[in-house]
Amino acid sequence: MAFPTVGSVPHNGTRSGLVPDRFDKNGQDQLVDVRDLRAALPGIRSLRGWAHEALAPRPGESALDIGSGTGTEVLALAERVGPTGTAMGVEPDPLLLAKAERRAANHGSTAKFISGDAYGLPFGNDTFDVALCERVFQHLTSPARAVGEIARVLKPGGRVVVMDSDWGTAIVHPGDRKVVHEVIETMIASTTNPFAGRKLAGQLTHAGLVVDDIGSHALIQDQRAGAGALVARVADMAVARRAITQEQRDQLVADLEVGAASGDIHLSVTIFAVLAHKPA
Repeated sequence: MAFPTVGSVPHNGTRSGLVPDRFDKNGQDQLVDVRDLRAALPGIRSLRGWAHEALAPRPGESALDIGSGTGTEVLALAERVGPTGTAMGVEPDPLLLAKAERRAANHGSTAKFISGDAYGLPFGNDTFDVALCERVFQHLTSPARAVGEIARVLKPGGRVVVMDSDWGTAIVHPGDRKVVHEVIETMIASTTNPFAGRKLAGQLTHAGLVVDDIGSHALIQDQRAGAGALVARVADMAVARRAITQEQRDQLVADLEVGAASGDIHLSVTIFAVLAHKPA
């Protein structure tokens, strides 16, 4: 399924799947399936392109990627700010940090990486001209705290793009509407901050930042990918919580398999991106 529920786009190094408790040790997100996320790549690439153009990093500026994963976006920022600028990635997972550092070394990039998380960015006030934070907020129990950190480390006039999924926009077709509803509700219940996307603009505003633009992209699974394992997994969870029966679960999976074979299938979720700046 194209749903990027626990973080991320896989395999090509854009951003590896996040562990369920990436920033919250009690996080309940358990829906990682890297293979099923491949279909999200075109949508993520499109929205990332929008983010980089909206942020417009300039030579000599300082840039930060919060939750930088395997480092690809930091490398892209490093290219934009050039040798006189600074591009930093913050990532709590030591394995991802090591991979990002190897990638930077292999590319001869000036990108730098440091251990840290969205709740306590290891930088002083007014440090960065540009910041990016992609699909982190859906894992946070206290997103307002993270937004406060972003506002703190941005320089006056600094720009930020925060992007995240909103699981209230999930579509699963075909299937019995009531069963599909319960499966999506199970997905929502198992995600720490499932409506992150719709809340971003308000949270940035409340932190004293000024919202300049909002972009969105529906991540739609390629029909050739079939029903995918994630739907079945979430449906199993729905059975476990007695929201649907085993028979309803099996019928939904069968309906999706038939739909995939005939071309009558739609699996998607919308991701939102908000551009904001810190008043000078």
